[in-house]
Amino acid sequence: MRVLVPIHQRTNCLAPVSLSSSMANNEDDAQIEVEESTEIKTKKHDSGARDLEKVTDYVEEKEISAQSIGDAMKAMSDRKTKERAKKQERERELAKVKINKEDVDLIVAEMEISRQVAERKLREHNGDVVEALVALTN
Repeated sequence: MRVLVPIHQRTNCLAPVSLSSSMANNEDDAQIEVEESTEIKTKKHDSGARDLEKVTDYVEEKEISAQSIGDAMKAMSDRKTKERAKKQERERELAKVKINKEDVDLIVAEMEISRQVAERKLREHNGDVVEALVALTN
């Protein structure tokens, strides 16, 4: 069997050489090694593909379903409704508190705030002028 073998690395010159039967066997061995390395690469590729499949399966399990989104939106809506109802109830309670017009005038004059803010603070402190003034100064 004749094969071209490089003579010199820099010039890339090739020379024909005949192979003996022992060299031919070495060539067969080399071909077997190439096949084995190809099998190893394929196994590594298959392993990587399996790992990727595991990751994508995990992500798919973690995806949020439309039902979960609907449930979350309903929970948020319910919570906002409860907060709104609680705020309205607090406003009703504050509206029931009796306050004196003179107390409101005093707070407006002394603290230089709007009448609405003065009334609100008085109502929050059950009509007590001293507590309302302390709260406004702090």
